[in-house]
Amino acid sequence: MEETTQAVRPIYYADGSCYMLDQRLLPVEEKWYAYRDYREVAQAIKTMVVRGAPAIGVAAAYGAAFAAAELAQHTQDNFWQSFTACCQELGATRPTAVNLFWALERMQRCAAEMGADAIPAQIAARLLDEAHTIAREDEAINRALGAHGQTLLPQRATVLTHCNAGALATAGYGTALGVIRAAVEAGKQIDVVADETRPFLQGARLTAWELQHDKIPVTLICDNMAGYMLQQGRIDAIIVGADRVAANGDTANKIGTYSLAVLAQAHQVPFYIAAPISTIDYAIADGSHIPIEERDATEVTTCGGQRIAPEGVEVYNPSFDVTPAPLISAIITERGVVRGNYLQALAAFK
Repeated sequence: MEETTQAVRPIYYADGSCYMLDQRLLPVEEKWYAYRDYREVAQAIKTMVVRGAPAIGVAAAYGAAFAAAELAQHTQDNFWQSFTACCQELGATRPTAVNLFWALERMQRCAAEMGADAIPAQIAARLLDEAHTIAREDEAINRALGAHGQTLLPQRATVLTHCNAGALATAGYGTALGVIRAAVEAGKQIDVVADETRPFLQGARLTAWELQHDKIPVTLICDNMAGYMLQQGRIDAIIVGADRVAANGDTANKIGTYSLAVLAQAHQVPFYIAAPISTIDYAIADGSHIPIEERDATEVTTCGGQRIAPEGVEVYNPSFDVTPAPLISAIITERGVVRGNYLQALAAFK
């Protein structure tokens, strides 16, 4: 791994390396790393150098391509066994974001389609092309998703968002923030309220930074201020991303999303999920089966490296929660906006 600097983009490939912006350091510092080894990519995913379900999928695709390149000189039998093990290692990094597994399955399927007798070096070259395709498709998907989603917003609106579902969470443009970007590009006057999103502060550190960068008006609030703003009638819609959507529409997203959905229903404000179809896990019937990642206690007991809780206190730190489908006003995808019977509507995209 080598340190480098580039223009601000979340993840891209150049000169044999996958470049990732270290999102743990934003907004204070912009530091880039160049990855050429699948183990380093796995570590970057696990430690949240890269985060956001679509971006994790893109990173995993490049990780699989790097693994294949490393195994290119192996015999055919050894290649397939070792490549499967490498993909399993990449898949063990984050349990909730389904795009990780979707990308790895797509890469393994791409390799398998070349046949058991394919030369490993040719497989590696094909997989690198496939990783490039996944990255290109992601931005195109987000733009299509944004175009559909912006039709749900009035000409003037204040939109609350949670965590970061913007360009930083994808290969470009964003999902929830992609809807907002598309609305602004359509000439609508959109003001964004970003909650801080404890404990990792993706809203404060990333969403506020990204929207300022694009000159979209943004107001930062603490997580526990959202209910008061809704009570005051100052929020017109809530739009969030997703890390996994079950077949029935139940949606796992950053912890705190469920609370916002309940508040939205109580105040009759629409609550929208913006997610690519690759985030839908048709193998999971409902949200009760979605695995929820629990992260290190220090994320809760410290803030900015400073301890804020007493030593030895017990900590519970689930990184995601599940919002039941009945609380979701609509799910926005690149193929269109779906409402109502999500089991039937989402099945049409399978």
